Amino acid sequence: MQLHQLRYFVAVAEVRHFTQAADIVGITQPSLSKQIHALETDLGAPLFERVRGNISLTAAGEVLLPLATRILADVDTATREVQELVGLRRGRVRLGATPSLATSLAPPVLRRFRDAHPTVDLKVTEGGSQDLVRDLLRGDLDLALIIMPGQGADPGLRADPILRESLVVASVRDLPAATGTGQLRITDLRDEPMVMFREGYDLRDATLQACRAAGFEPTVAVDGGEMDAVLSFVEAGLGVAVVPGIVVARRPGVRVTPLAPPGVRRTIAVARRRDVVPTNAGRELRRILLDYVRDATATAELPPGVEPLN
Repeated sequence: MQLHQLRYFVAVAEVRHFTQAADIVGITQPSLSKQIHALETDLGAPLFERVRGNISLTAAGEVLLPLATRILADVDTATREVQELVGLRRGRVRLGATPSLATSLAPPVLRRFRDAHPTVDLKVTEGGSQDLVRDLLRGDLDLALIIMPGQGADPGLRADPILRESLVVASVRDLPAATGTGQLRITDLRDEPMVMFREGYDLRDATLQACRAAGFEPTVAVDGGEMDAVLSFVEAGLGVAVVPGIVVARRPGVRVTPLAPPGVRRTIAVARRRDVVPTNAGRELRRILLDYVRDATATAELPPGVEPLN
């Protein structure tokens, strides 16, 4: 069994297509098929079922996939660690962040990191927390800024809470229920058309949970947007949305109304895989992130509605 064979196997398993997988790993389709066949021979079991052009994993393939993914992630980590023995003059760090954090918290942190380590490659992945957790567990990210779910982080992760954020209601008009108080209760949204984030966004889950806890199902005007789309739909007057206050600061056409206590709050954490030793670059990025949070707290530069937890 060779490492390149495992890479080819994982590529086919992810796209379920031999030709596409060959393009991804940079070899011809016949060469890839030959290597997969050699791997199946070594293991003594078929890894894929091929029926009418459809590719699916066999039971043996299902067993091998998570093991192969972890092996390849560990090999990549070991390679980076050896490369970094000479110091942070080379290497790579892969950061994931939710859309709101990618446009607010990540930029100043990455600016500090780049100033200190200009030759280290930075790769940023933007996505919902559930997607980022999946990428962390697969070894595709070194660190991620995620929103902690109510039941706690996945046991395969080490997630350290760093900030707490209050959500607000975004609209294009003053909402009648807020007149005189400047705040809204969740129940005030019962009859308001709402713009909802797509499945996989923690903001969608937070909104649904808050509405259901208040005893109603939201009236959905538009369903399935990402951050920019949701804010654009709000600007177009299609409905209101529950969003982080930090994302509407750059949207002059959107009105922001705070939620009355207890409101809707969420915890921001920095997470990594528990069973993988972080690279030097990953440790340094985490240190710079925590230093930035401390400095921004001391100088009152954290966005409105955001408070430190340490």
